[in-house]
Amino acid sequence: QVHVVESGGGFVQAGASLRLSCVASGFTLRWFYVGWFRQAPGKEREFVAIITKIGDDADYADSVRGRFTISRDNAKNTVYLQMNNLKPEDTAVYSCAAGPTYDTDSRKYNFWGQGTQVTVSS
Repeated sequence: QVHVVESGGGFVQAGASLRLSCVASGFTLRWFYVGWFRQAPGKEREFVAIITKIGDDADYADSVRGRFTISRDNAKNTVYLQMNNLKPEDTAVYSCAAGPTYDTDSRKYNFWGQGTQVTVSS
């Protein structure tokens, strides 16, 4: 059975750091590109970051570039999102997803987790 589970969210003050984890089970994560997306209340889901299958390349939304870093450990079937210098506008539910293409469009992803809440206070 396929499962994707995110963890690591929390309530932090502006300027703090969090590290999100995305653990997959029931399928081999290294066969897929993995993206992080977020959705704030009243807003549409937006792309945050994406990483290639072997982790040799990544891309980021302009709003997080230079502050967030995506990485993966295929031996652990896990992808991470290191978030530094968090801002109140980063507040959202963060979800990871696995898909067959290197794409920022969330519709192209097959397997999704339930998300983890990140709240950043000013």
